[in-house]
Parts: sequence; C-alpha cells; structure tokens
Amino acid sequence: MPTPATLLHDQPIERRIDALLDLSKQHAEHFCSPGSWLARQRYIAQHPTSIVVMKCMDGRIHIPHATRTPLGIITPFRNLGGIFDLGWPYLGELLTDTVVDAAQAGRATLMLITYHFSRGNQARGCAGFNCDTQAAKAHAYTIAEQAGKLFGHDHQQVYPLVCGFETDSDALIIHGKEGATLDVSDWAGRAAEGLSSQLNSICPDMPHHMQRDLLPLLEGNLAHVSELQGIERELDIEHREWVICIGRGFDFLHLPNTALIIGPYGPDLAVPIGTAATIIDANMRAGRIPDDGFMLLASTPYQHSGVDRARAELKSHFLSEFAEQVIHREHPTLAQKMRRHTAVVHWPTRRLDPLD
Repeated sequence: MPTPATLLHDQPIERRIDALLDLSKQHAEHFCSPGSWLARQRYIAQHPTSIVVMKCMDGRIHIPHATRTPLGIITPFRNLGGIFDLGWPYLGELLTDTVVDAAQAGRATLMLITYHFSRGNQARGCAGFNCDTQAAKAHAYTIAEQAGKLFGHDHQQVYPLVCGFETDSDALIIHGKEGATLDVSDWAGRAAEGLSSQLNSICPDMPHHMQRDLLPLLEGNLAHVSELQGIERELDIEHREWVICIGRGFDFLHLPNTALIIGPYGPDLAVPIGTAATIIDANMRAGRIPDDGFMLLASTPYQHSGVDRARAELKSHFLSEFAEQVIHREHPTLAQKMRRHTAVVHWPTRRLDPLD
C-alpha cells in the first residue's frame, strides 16, 4: 500500500504545497494538545538527558521517525552533508545556548553526530561528501573533537557520539571506543534486552544516565528496522524531495524524503542551497517527482511577540530572498518552477505563520 509520503510526491505542486501547509497545522495542533504536552513532560522526566543531533539536510535522515521518539524531544541541527564547524559564530552560540540551558535545568547533553551511507549502492550515499563514506565519518569525528574542546574532554556534561545512519534500512550504527560499533541492523529480529550491555561495552565512558536515556532511541530504531525488513522501499530510498527549506523550525516535516533542510549556520549558505537545487532538478529529470514545480520555504522560530517576532520576520525574508537569488543564478530554468513561501514559527506552539 502506498505511504502518505508516496502519495504526496505524486500530486500536482499546488496540492503538495497545500498538503504540506496543512501538515504544519496538524502538527501544531497535535503538539499543543494536552495529551502530547503531558507525554513530552513524562518522557523528559523519565529521560532527562537533552539530545542534540547534528545531521545532513538529506530528507531521508529523520532521526525521530527512525527511532520512534516523540516529536519535540530531539533538537536537530541540519546542513549539507552534516558538515559543521563549531567555530561558526551563529552555530557555536546556538549550540552553546542549548547546552547551557539544559545544564541550568540539571540536564546533561548527548550530541549525536551523524553521517549517512547506503550499503546497497554507494551512489545513494551522501552528496555532500561525493558519496565518500569514510570522508563523512572522518568529518563526524572532527566535530566530536571540537565538541570536546568546547564542552570538556571528560564527556561528563556533554557526550559527543558519532553515529552512522544506513539509509537502505534506516539503521543506526553507534561508534564507541577503539573502533567498536553497535549496528542496530545486526539486531533485527532479536530481543532488545541485550542492547544495554552492548552499549555499555562499546561506550564505557558514557555516564550511565546518558546510556539509559539513549536506549529508548536504540530500541525504537530496532523496532523500526525490524518492521521494515522485507518491505520494498525503492521509492523511499531514492531521492524524491520536492521542498527546499532554509532556516529553522521544520520539525513538522516528519515525512521521509520530502524536504532538503538547510540550517542558517555556515558562512556560505549559497553552497548548500545550490546543492539542494541540483537534487530537486535531478529528481524532476529522473521522473521521481512531477516537474510542475517545487517549494522554497524559509522559516525562523520566535519565542515572544514584539521585537523577537519582528527579528524573525526580517530573518525569514532575508533567507527567502537570498535563496531565490542563488537558485536563479545557478539554476535559472529550475527557478521558473519555484513557489516561494516565507514564514515564522511560534516556537512554544510550533505554529507556522505565513508572511506572504
């Protein structure tokens, strides 16, 4: 049976955009519902470790979806190839603020630093590293080293953990000490009880409370991977994205393979925007999505009305106009099919407010 994501990809562009905006409204309503609010509070009370994920903008990499973690628990940072430098001013400040806010609330932080690859076909790997998995993995270790310099090498308050994500199976690969790994795909069909001792053996320096709070993600990933075994996933494996998102506040986009999400972190945003446009163009040429248009969505979260919202509006307009200029310059034919939408997100409610 076709999945909702598959059905959405096949619709005319106007219906796809309407469905995506409707999805954002449904997400905000669900996020603000009493049951969801209580579920998040309970989850955080049971698993207080703050979880941050550094990952690629590739639409196949959706950690909450693959680990069956409630939305709103994991804080994502996304960029082309999962390429980051913690020296980038805005990224470093935002990440530090996230860690300090958690520490002041008595919570440690687990940083999942991810790279992705395909076991079935190297060409389905990470475009940001030209499908070179070893280069992507080496960069993840570089980020982990930077995190040690920034937050302490004892890893008691912030633990940087390098994780692979195998896109054919959606399996996580945890990289521990001295090359030891925990590949969730190896556990498919097996009981989850053994994951705890395996995690402890490969990451003996990870505080036990962090191990306890990482386990639900591994158990959720095991259930997800086991359920996908034997299911034909060709359409989900191949790129089918038709949305370019730039900014922050896109956690309503929990449909796999729908959007390429670019965080506003690096000093040169033109590179990931151009790469995203190239992927969209290739999707159209290959017939994986209709060629009648694609969506450019810029968004900035805000906490309070007044100056905070006004700043968010200015930032979203800047990001939208900048991305449009890059796409017109590098992909002039594709640019004619662009449907530009600019918005801000009221972060406490996750409400997407259109600006145009």
